[in-house]
Amino acid sequence: MTRSVYVTGIDRGDGRQVVELGVMELLTRQVDRVGVFRPLVHDGPDRLFDLLRARYRLSQDAATVYGMDYHEASALQAEKGTDELVSRLVDRFHRVAREYEVVLVLGTDFAATQLPDELAINARLANEFGASVIPVVGGKGQPADAVRAEARNAFRAYDGLGCDVLAMVVNRVAAEDREAIAERLAARLPVPCYVLPDEPALAAPTVSQITHALGGTVLLGDDSGLARDALDFVFGGAMLPNFLGALTPGCMVVTPGDRADLVVGALAAHSAGTPPIAGVLLTLNERPSEEILTLAARLAPGTPVISVAGNSFPTAAELFGLEGKLNAATPRKAETALGLFERHVDTADLLRRVSVARSGRVTPMMFEHELLEQARANRRRVVLPEGSEERVLRAADVLVRRGVCDLTLLGDVEVIRKKAADLGVDLGDSQIVDPQTSELRQEFAERYAKLRAHKGVSVELAYDVVSDVNYFGTLMVQEGLADGMVSGSVHSTAATIRPAFEIIKTKPEASIVSSVFFMCLADRVLVYGDCAVNPDPNAEQLADIAIQSAATAARFGVEPRIAMLSYSTGTSGSGADVDKVRAATKLVRAARPDLKIEGPIQYDAAVEPSVAATKLPESEVAGQATVLIFPDLNTGNNTYKAVQRSAGAVAVGPVLQGLRKPVNDLSRGALVSDIVNTVAITAIQSQGQELPA
Repeated sequence: MTRSVYVTGIDRGDGRQVVELGVMELLTRQVDRVGVFRPLVHDGPDRLFDLLRARYRLSQDAATVYGMDYHEASALQAEKGTDELVSRLVDRFHRVAREYEVVLVLGTDFAATQLPDELAINARLANEFGASVIPVVGGKGQPADAVRAEARNAFRAYDGLGCDVLAMVVNRVAAEDREAIAERLAARLPVPCYVLPDEPALAAPTVSQITHALGGTVLLGDDSGLARDALDFVFGGAMLPNFLGALTPGCMVVTPGDRADLVVGALAAHSAGTPPIAGVLLTLNERPSEEILTLAARLAPGTPVISVAGNSFPTAAELFGLEGKLNAATPRKAETALGLFERHVDTADLLRRVSVARSGRVTPMMFEHELLEQARANRRRVVLPEGSEERVLRAADVLVRRGVCDLTLLGDVEVIRKKAADLGVDLGDSQIVDPQTSELRQEFAERYAKLRAHKGVSVELAYDVVSDVNYFGTLMVQEGLADGMVSGSVHSTAATIRPAFEIIKTKPEASIVSSVFFMCLADRVLVYGDCAVNPDPNAEQLADIAIQSAATAARFGVEPRIAMLSYSTGTSGSGADVDKVRAATKLVRAARPDLKIEGPIQYDAAVEPSVAATKLPESEVAGQATVLIFPDLNTGNNTYKAVQRSAGAVAVGPVLQGLRKPVNDLSRGALVSDIVNTVAITAIQSQGQELPA
């Protein structure tokens, strides 16, 4: 029977979308086919489903998501009764349930639904669906005692109506009350109760939402600027010195359009990062001169300047009534919401209580989810030498919002802060260090000179060398000031890993540094090595690559079954290239008899059971290999790129192995998601997990 989880509430304004998004994240870690069902829906777009569909790449037909709209439901209930309404909704639910391993049910929203006893309808539907229930209680603006009482009453209500209550969630409470509320409810309720504080960034409208709501005209600004959250509103009327003192981080400046001094002053403050603002909203339909707009664009490129027709008072009334929404157009809010959920919910326990069996298939999304979860479980600090690169800053934004690891960014401090402000990126408590001016530069120079004294490196020469961001970052890792490093989005592979060879060096048991790619196919994850570092390894080096790759695979949850690839299988071929692979296979078996390995073997016999049954019917690896070792860089690099492009695989890597401490290289074409994944992998590598016996 399909498992289903029903997220519901007791009233509107509980911010339940955070919980629905968080539960969806948990479910998609376990299975690759998650369905969504919303029994009742309002007319108009369903912003949350649009977000879920975009974020989790759902292929579900939107027409199957909904039971019926509220008007139809209200009329049906009035004419034929609640039993008939429930019967029809149950039938439509099962059409979805038949197609999916698990279904997330989004309960009614208590917003002008015209349904009597809406809580009881949600409970009835959950019971008829066979769904477990997670009730959500909103606590915004309420005293702690009232929140606790409401949570207990909500549990009693759903439990009393026969529901299987998995857990309670109390959302949007005052941050200072969160801990006390959680402690009291833990003692009073028989199920876990997770308490989430109010997060202003989630309720803050984006500049784009403000523009749309007010019918504004965008005079300046790009998509990044329009996606910024307006965390506060500052109304300009004072003289410039007093006005500048009133600015707050992330505020939207609201001022009459003829106050060019305030427009320029606010944007200059943003450019200096004191503080970064969300944008400028000009009232009275006044438009600054072209000279002022040109100056504004140069001062703060990308920062929105919006013009609206109304004067400040009615504009203010509308602004204070706006609230941000999670939707597909606000991916940063989704990251913030997930970070909030994961910080305050025991996700491992909740997943255990949901008791969804893990799918036998491992999809790219499931693998990526697992990376972030592993990294978050034991936080490490990763240094990013390319701190002013836009993709790196956007990746840092995701990593900070999700609480994946701590970050150190290298580069000119003011440049990084300004770039982050222009992009609307939240760096949180991330450390920013300029190697040129850091007090560590002299210490690092002396350390590097000592390490490279045999090459004639003086302290004076080392002082120049360590100002390079990759050398500086590598020394931070070596000296324990960071746990790992990720670079390469704008640097060559050699520039990224040469400092690691010189400073960190290889593990005692590793003869060389090598690499793997995690190749995330539609239904499994394969490990390819070495596709990035060693051009033509000899038999001993190839054996070392195989052993290292098996350890890396196991560390990231891939059971290692090693295929030593060649152009022939078994004893069918001969020649120097095949003999090298055959010799490497023997060396691995001698060094690690516990590892499952086959070689030489062709790629098709390694991964396709029907071919394996013909060529190597007795092999425990053939047809089900997970770690594929290529005989040389030419073969490996071309194969991974061919599979990536032709099969639509997600290639995560290269992941370096064999170093004493983790340093990883990025492709110069790396996407933001690639950088996020590589940082998570680096953090996990630094956790020092042991290879399972």
